[in-house]
Amino acid sequence: MKVIIEKIPPGSEPEIIVRSNELDDSLMQLIYSFQSPSKKLIGVSDLRMHILNPKDVFYFESVDNKVFIYCKDKVYESRLKLYEIEAEYENLGFFRASKSTIVNLAKIGSVKVVFYGKFEALLKNGEKVLISRQYVPVLKNKLGL
Repeated sequence: MKVIIEKIPPGSEPEIIVRSNELDDSLMQLIYSFQSPSKKLIGVSDLRMHILNPKDVFYFESVDNKVFIYCKDKVYESRLKLYEIEAEYENLGFFRASKSTIVNLAKIGSVKVVFYGKFEALLKNGEKVLISRQYVPVLKNKLGL
């Protein structure tokens, strides 16, 4: 990919022009990141609300009608439902890995095939997350496999 940066006269509005044969997922994520303001995420831990950067999240998991946010060293509870998180953050590199899990693609270290067509993702923090057979094609598409 070629990047060109040009100076513009003072008072002019900055613009971004994308020239491509086709808009793939990576280009769409780039475009979306320019269009949307930096999204913050609220996580609750020890009766305190914490402002989290979605880039620091490894995965979200729903357990007993509660949604948890897993970061490198800490787990927070979210007030959002899993489907709300999926809609809000899918353009930031998150994808649905199972009925109860949404994973940050940037935090996946490796992937291997396990039983019955499921995948197992080893995250960069050492945790393992199963990817349901139903969502394996989505992962392959997002990874370009």
